[in-house]
Amino acid sequence: EQESEDDTHSSRSSLDRQSHHRANTTMHVCWYRNTSVSMADHSAAVENQLSGYLLRKFKNSNGWQKLWVVFTNFCLFFYKTHQDDFPLASLPLLGYAVSSPTEADAIQKDYVFKLQFKSHVYFFRAESKYTFER
Repeated sequence: EQESEDDTHSSRSSLDRQSHHRANTTMHVCWYRNTSVSMADHSAAVENQLSGYLLRKFKNSNGWQKLWVVFTNFCLFFYKTHQDDFPLASLPLLGYAVSSPTEADAIQKDYVFKLQFKSHVYFFRAESKYTFER
């Protein structure tokens, strides 16, 4: 069956609207952060996807929140559990540096790593050495 021109137009504009709402696409983040991704990095990212529980530190408190985290396509997606269909939030990682916390960060826990992009700082803690190294 042939689609009418109106059907085709409405399908396209519907898809266009959906794509504009995807603010965390790699292309959008690259443009916004004025960076680029090599083909080798992109290929490596496709091959290196991880998921598991991490604890996220709350700002200005000693509390940690346990989240199911999926790392794919240069982005962390946060879920309450591994059974959730939709993420609570996402964090595009392009431009972020990964390091260990410093003394000034005053975090006295094992298996903690720091993600930082300009003034944005996040701390995550793994539950084991194995998970931390992954």
